[in-house]
Amino acid sequence: MSASKVVMKIVSFCFSILIVILLVMGFYRGGKWAFEFGHRVFTETAVDLPEDGQEKVVEITPGMGAMELGDLLEKKGLIRDSKLFFLQLKLSSFSNKMKEGTYTLSTSMTAYEMMQVMSASEIEDTETEE
Repeated sequence: MSASKVVMKIVSFCFSILIVILLVMGFYRGGKWAFEFGHRVFTETAVDLPEDGQEKVVEITPGMGAMELGDLLEKKGLIRDSKLFFLQLKLSSFSNKMKEGTYTLSTSMTAYEMMQVMSASEIEDTETEE
């Protein structure tokens, strides 16, 4: 075997090892990101602590989709990630139950609490006249 063939085999082997290392690193980082994102779907905390919460007014218009609602809430500073809110909404029992209207929400509310408020039906007056 000539020296050039030996060098080529060594370079080829090193290149193969480098490719394997890069693939393992990519899978590790992708898996870590996916786990953290999936964990946040169910455990995301409010933007602010209860004592630091700020109230913001949000209007849900007719035909507003879940992604548009998430973008609006993120723009208002009520949530951190609109894509995460979209997934939380789609996986919740509130999916397709958001009611149009104007709501006052707080930065100390979790996404789940905001969904409860925005999907609640109006309270009807149940007093009876005597």
